[in-house]
Amino acid sequence: MGSIFSPGKLLLTSEYFVLDGALALAVPTKPGQELFFEETEDGKSEIIWEARHQDEPWLAARIDYNHWKVLESNNEEASAFILKVLKNVRSRSRKKLQHSTSYHLQTNLQFPPDFGLGSSSTLMNNLAQWAEIDPYELNEACLGGSGYDIAVAKERSAVLYQNKPVRQITSVNFKPAFLDELVFIHLNRKQDSREGISLYHSMEKSDSLILKFSQITKKVVQATTLEEFTGLMEEHEELVSGFLGLKTVKAEYFSDYGGFVKSLGAWGGDFVMASKFGDYKTYFSDRNFNRIFEWKELVL
Repeated sequence: MGSIFSPGKLLLTSEYFVLDGALALAVPTKPGQELFFEETEDGKSEIIWEARHQDEPWLAARIDYNHWKVLESNNEEASAFILKVLKNVRSRSRKKLQHSTSYHLQTNLQFPPDFGLGSSSTLMNNLAQWAEIDPYELNEACLGGSGYDIAVAKERSAVLYQNKPVRQITSVNFKPAFLDELVFIHLNRKQDSREGISLYHSMEKSDSLILKFSQITKKVVQATTLEEFTGLMEEHEELVSGFLGLKTVKAEYFSDYGGFVKSLGAWGGDFVMASKFGDYKTYFSDRNFNRIFEWKELVL
């Protein structure tokens, strides 16, 4: 049985605004998603699909890909999505799902689904690699979005990403000396990124504001001190807050914390990034935020 792995992602800058061409910095995570695959020349044209979350089974389906029917499933909604994805794979691939071969495809998501680290983007990239097709095209057909998460999964490195006027991806070695002073805290809920994106799309953006986020991203990559990095994170939070009309995560939950706290990705859930200050573990744990990760624990 062959295997493919794609890392998860964390978007450090230009959340939302990356959709409109702002330069963004994203980093890969150690946990990601695996795809295991094998083929059988049995003439049945079937796909046996098994999906696991942290090695625990959650979805099983048997699909006839000649007639695009789900023959068996323990989850109709999830199976319908997989059917849609596989249809898009077949329409783009010259090597997979074309004849009477049967396939056993098994996925394993290595992080909890509520972490928001890219359960969908890692799946898209894994299937695209398996089928030898463009992961950006597959993702656009199935999900949409800016594509930065696909870039991280494909490159397996920190990337500077911009999707307008044309897609530009630059792998970067983002390892400033102060990384040991940064931590990630999970907010105990999964944020629906579609809701945040819908709000964002309903508002008018200026070219100057998009440029401002690009400028901050460039400065973040060049930052050499925690103080400089902190100032950029705080400026970034205030800009997004002012545009969306939402409180920053620090104002909402951690107003008395001595370090910076920055939302990552869709505001209101998933992870935040913070600088260490005092007994930071006790501070966050006392507020029932117990899933705290050092940079080196989470980032690839």
